[in-house]
Amino acid sequence: MIFSLLASCSEARKKTSGHRYNDWYYGENLSRIAFPVGGIGAGMFCIEGTGAISHMSVRNRPEVFNEPCMFAALSVEGIENGTKILEGPVPDWKKFGRPGTGNGASGTSYGLPRFQNAKFISRFPFATIVLQDDDIPLDIELTAWSPFIPTDADNSSLPAGAVEYKFTNTGNKSIHAVFSYSSKNFMAQTGGMNSIKPLAGGFILSEEGIKERPWTKGDFAIFTDDPATVVDYCWFRGGWWDPLTMAWKTISSTETLSRKPVEKDAPGATLFVPFDLAPGETKSVKLMFSWYVPESNIRYGSDSQEPGVTRSEDPAAPENQMYYKPWYSGRFSSIEEVSDYWKENYTALKNKSELFRDAFYSQTLPSEVIEAVAANLTILKSPTVLRQTDGKLWCWEGCSDNSGCCAGSCTHVWNYAQAIPQLFPSLERTLRETEFFKSQNSEGHQTFRSALPIRPVAATFYAAADGQLGGIMKVYRDWRISGDNDWLKMIFPKVIQSIDYCIRTWDPRHTGTLEEPHHNTYDIEFWGPDGMCTSFYLGALRAVCEMGKYLGENISGYEELYLKGRKFMEEELFDGEYFIQKIMWEDLNAPNPVEASKGAWNTDYSDEARELLQKEGPKYQYGKGCLSDGVLGAWIGEVCGLHNIIDSTKVRSHLNSVFRYNFRSNLSDHANPQRPSYALGNEGGLLLCSWPRGGALSLPFVYSNEVWTGIEYHVASHLMMMGETEKALKIVRACRDRYDGRVRNPFDEYECGHWYARAMSSYGLLQGLTGVRYDAVTRILYLKAGIGDFTVFISTETGFGKAGIKKGKPFCEVVYGKIEVKEYKLI
Repeated sequence: MIFSLLASCSEARKKTSGHRYNDWYYGENLSRIAFPVGGIGAGMFCIEGTGAISHMSVRNRPEVFNEPCMFAALSVEGIENGTKILEGPVPDWKKFGRPGTGNGASGTSYGLPRFQNAKFISRFPFATIVLQDDDIPLDIELTAWSPFIPTDADNSSLPAGAVEYKFTNTGNKSIHAVFSYSSKNFMAQTGGMNSIKPLAGGFILSEEGIKERPWTKGDFAIFTDDPATVVDYCWFRGGWWDPLTMAWKTISSTETLSRKPVEKDAPGATLFVPFDLAPGETKSVKLMFSWYVPESNIRYGSDSQEPGVTRSEDPAAPENQMYYKPWYSGRFSSIEEVSDYWKENYTALKNKSELFRDAFYSQTLPSEVIEAVAANLTILKSPTVLRQTDGKLWCWEGCSDNSGCCAGSCTHVWNYAQAIPQLFPSLERTLRETEFFKSQNSEGHQTFRSALPIRPVAATFYAAADGQLGGIMKVYRDWRISGDNDWLKMIFPKVIQSIDYCIRTWDPRHTGTLEEPHHNTYDIEFWGPDGMCTSFYLGALRAVCEMGKYLGENISGYEELYLKGRKFMEEELFDGEYFIQKIMWEDLNAPNPVEASKGAWNTDYSDEARELLQKEGPKYQYGKGCLSDGVLGAWIGEVCGLHNIIDSTKVRSHLNSVFRYNFRSNLSDHANPQRPSYALGNEGGLLLCSWPRGGALSLPFVYSNEVWTGIEYHVASHLMMMGETEKALKIVRACRDRYDGRVRNPFDEYECGHWYARAMSSYGLLQGLTGVRYDAVTRILYLKAGIGDFTVFISTETGFGKAGIKKGKPFCEVVYGKIEVKEYKLI
């Protein structure tokens, strides 16, 4: 009964801002909404809470502030003030302060009439906006979406999206109206050759590109399937604001205008769909978008010079290309091909995406959890994710305003992300294959930032302990999700090579802990054994043992090391409340911190730092602190199916301490000299670390005072696994309260960049609450017992649907593909 109770309680929690979790956004909560529409690795645009289009990022990189002048409009004949852009009011923050607003925001559509009221709701991958205006006797609804079909990676990677407009005549008279969609040619490049080309039912904004810069070539299509569509391919050409002035004059006349294409430099284009509605009738207009930018100038990483490294002999293979090319450029040869495929398969793709939507939103879980998980699935549609022509994923950590941020599918960040392995397992396995085959050298050193195009990469920096050890656990997870024993056999020798490197490098004295300095997700090195990275080590050793046993390998040495390390962690690193770090910097194989820092990033030792070293030890440690990530490896173990790698009683104590000491409902008196805008002032959040029992360091690890959503969610998920559901939900609520649309975009949880990958730890909330996990090797479906009836979304290698407990009995209802369940196991 717990879930129905919690769900009803959270529905009743209406914040002062007016937004209920997983419900409609109104008024000031619409202000910052920008909902991504696009394909995995294909680029995106966003639809805002008002219905405007922004964040146009279709050139293989983010363009966060790219808001082209493009808009839908409706003109109703015979009505005063009957012509309006199909958007709600312009948010106040856009009126002044953005680039260009000091000169009046010239070139935007802000000055054109809009609807009085709007409201927005997300049902990922769909977003619906309802518009209302006293002047217009119509019910108006628009729905933006793009395909998202778990297990179908290719159709979920299309460079395409749509906005469907629905008009219902609520009056007692027939009306004549014209729907229109207008856009400037935002694909045009300075020094290039641009034009607006014809396309059935619409137009193509085209740029031929600059010869020396082939990545400037690109096309963006806007079209309908309505046979009544009329197109003006070239707005009036003139100076000042002539083009938009004349275009609006035509739009507001409730007429259409057919004008032929010109050879080049058309300033913009408009498509028109006239229609008549009797009282009570409804008209729908299906507006489709597609794009095609087949080249980029993105290249990352140094080529491996290691002897014996082999590369493909195919000159067209991605690893032999100078620059990244998107997956769709290998599937389609032109914008016309993309557009035809989108139009021909539109209904089928929508139906399948609706199957996902309906299954996902049928969950009987707390609304704040559903909102948190769904909101972060938008990361998969953002420019954070790239997919090259052979289908392999390569990802940034997040997005800067005009470029990706922090390259290389960074292993220690992507450790946290649990959505792709469940929704698109075959794509997730490409990340493992890159890590172990392209980014791992013959010694087992794994470069935690992979090259792009994906190819063998030089080892020029430390390996990341949490990233490399987490990858071993994820091999175990991905094998159990896929059930592919041949894949395990293929990759297991590389796993052994990797774990042996980790032992030699960080545990040369075979203590079962990481004593030598080890790089990690805080972009520094921990010196001496710590709970966080040792929990990764123990998880990796357990994973090696489990996989090795299955394959009939001798794993006795790894098992002995695991038991030794577990004993040390539970007895020496547990202070009675939580797990700590024992700082060591003498009598190690590594040189002293001053010398070691010469090869590190941003960790130099000034005279003042050398003095501090003698008093406290190396910079950037956590020592006796209560670290929110302190048993992160244990959580990753749980979501991978490796249970209780550390004593669960002590893990529970650690997590309760994290909540007690690190969760703040109000941060007004919290000092953060680092990166404060993630959470500050009267907002709540979970700090990365605190020192409740003393021992605070002068210069602890560099992000210690910050709040990261990815850590909030994994701690919440882990608390749920331990039965501490109400504490977990308080953390989730504090996070989502910060992202309620007033100050931050609800669909862009940022850290080191927009749409930050770590936030996909939120997907682990589903397993945390319900225990849901499917093992394709044994075909066992695991669910949590003792919490009453519930329904939870489930996705596997072969299909998705709903699972849970109904009238005390477990069930699995498949809605797409197949899921073979041999046994239900209640945990």
